[in-house]
Amino acid sequence: MSHLVEKLKPEVEATINRLNGKKFRPDPIAGEHFSKIVSVMSSAYKRHGFIIERAILEQLKTNPDFAVWEDRSFYVPSTADHIVDSAIGAPDHIFGTETAYREGPRTLQVDAIVYNRRTKAIRAYEIKRGSGLHDAGKRRSILRDLLCLQVLLKSYGQQKGYEVSEATAHIIFYYGQCSIKKPFSLVREELDHHFEYPVVDEVEGVNTFFKERLFSILTS
Repeated sequence: MSHLVEKLKPEVEATINRLNGKKFRPDPIAGEHFSKIVSVMSSAYKRHGFIIERAILEQLKTNPDFAVWEDRSFYVPSTADHIVDSAIGAPDHIFGTETAYREGPRTLQVDAIVYNRRTKAIRAYEIKRGSGLHDAGKRRSILRDLLCLQVLLKSYGQQKGYEVSEATAHIIFYYGQCSIKKPFSLVREELDHHFEYPVVDEVEGVNTFFKERLFSILTS
């Protein structure tokens, strides 16, 4: 069992216990057995996204060149929203535009922020399962938040005390269904090259463990 599986095993087991204890109403044509499978799997898809997120975050923390953290309350000041309003139709033009990070009327949940001590680059990531596409309204909302993160990230890193040479924001659509286009999106097959560090095999080890435990409760 890999170090990452060992680390996340308690979280996976807690997730499996919640899924196994989930109450459901048998469907008239599916019956109890198949109704349970549908109910458990629909919840498992959602919870699996969080497991992927944690696995990527924890694996990145093992790189000695990286400082890695998450930020559940990343402020978005009104100035950032105003800048993004004018760029939402041509998002590639946002690169090079910056504004000061400070408290604002809303916050974002940033799944992973990585500062590379060697290159002095800071990068921020939202991590999604990426097994299906979002509708147009949700895509616009995701892009808007990502662009706000982009224009604030350099100042944010500097306020954390880091010397920042470059700042970029990305969304990882792990399984490849990208609701946001390049250069803002990443998929599983690109992660090792992007981070210049092994990530995917370790995350897949956690996925395999989760799948095995999930199937064990579905077949019991």
